[in-house]
Amino acid sequence: MPQTIKNFFQHEAASGFILVFAALIAMIMANSPLNTLYNGLLEIPVSVRFGGFEIAKPLILWVNDGLMAIFFFLVGLEIKREILGGNLSSPAQITLPAVAAIAGIAFPALIYVWFNAHDPVAMRGWAIPSATDIAFAVGVFTIFGKSLPLSLKLFLLSVAIFDDIGAIVIIALFYSQDLSTTSLVVAITGLVVLFLLNRFQVRTQAAYILVGVVVWAAVLKSGVHATLAGFALAWFIPMTVKNEDGHPMLEHMEHKLHPWVGFFVLPVFAFANAGVSFIGASLDNIFNPITLGIAAGLFIGKQVGIFGICWLTVKAGFAKLPKDATWPQLYGVTLLCGIGFTMSLFIGSLAFEEQPLDYQVSVKVGVLVGSLLSAVIGAFILAKVGKKETSLV
Repeated sequence: MPQTIKNFFQHEAASGFILVFAALIAMIMANSPLNTLYNGLLEIPVSVRFGGFEIAKPLILWVNDGLMAIFFFLVGLEIKREILGGNLSSPAQITLPAVAAIAGIAFPALIYVWFNAHDPVAMRGWAIPSATDIAFAVGVFTIFGKSLPLSLKLFLLSVAIFDDIGAIVIIALFYSQDLSTTSLVVAITGLVVLFLLNRFQVRTQAAYILVGVVVWAAVLKSGVHATLAGFALAWFIPMTVKNEDGHPMLEHMEHKLHPWVGFFVLPVFAFANAGVSFIGASLDNIFNPITLGIAAGLFIGKQVGIFGICWLTVKAGFAKLPKDATWPQLYGVTLLCGIGFTMSLFIGSLAFEEQPLDYQVSVKVGVLVGSLLSAVIGAFILAKVGKKETSLV
């Protein structure tokens, strides 16, 4: 591999670039003569059969239910590591990002509700603007926040982690349906087996993965969203036990999964879900309360909620600003939290899964507009404030 290409893939923002590129390709295909090819590709039927057990879904649902389970597995590994021995291991470290994440979920949801309270169907999308795309946000920070204190990057990562926890809880509580008792029993049995593997310090990674696949399939059939299986599996991966190759198992899995998730899973998801077609669409079809609620929730709700609660928490003496950071710098970071992109698109696909295609168009336009505004203006402010020691308050 040429050194230039190797350096690109090693850059922290590389996955963000590829994510955007995949989304752009999807939008170009969806709004060109390739539209039929694009939609046909996503609807290709794919089935897996094992005896009497069968999973048959179109390709896009394998992406959303299967590949995204891998993403949530990685998220779970990161959260477990951070809580047990990282940046979230003490109350002093978690207070500010925790309250910021809660406000960053609540305020965008309230703005969305304000736009859509009159429509019971549209109200299913209340959680869409509450999400933050950690890969995209960190990518923008890495490019435009080079001169900012490292503490701000850790703050952004911590907020995004708590945001992911919130998204997982929301998916479990509000976007699960038609629960199957038999499948849930199989899934719970699988989790018990994983607990025993952890308890007896089994070092074979394949054993955890094999049981994890069974748990994922059972959860998929249970009515609970399958991505939650990936998150649950992560908590049974030993943190200190070494695998058969002598590496700490959790750290080894996390290290191996990062490039696959950053350069394959998330770009494929973006390609499959960002292809909004404007062919034949009117302004009324596009800029409706759902679109406006999502865009305003991401761009306005995120920054107002996070910056506002941080200001109140710090001024009340319950927490301190990230080390060596200023208020303008923190404000720039709060804007980046409004980049919802993959996570918002994912929740949108769940919220309006059974609704006409127009709903998904509204979701995609709202997410793209809100995320783009947050990314561009956040990047501009971060580039401007740098290490200036000015203060907004």
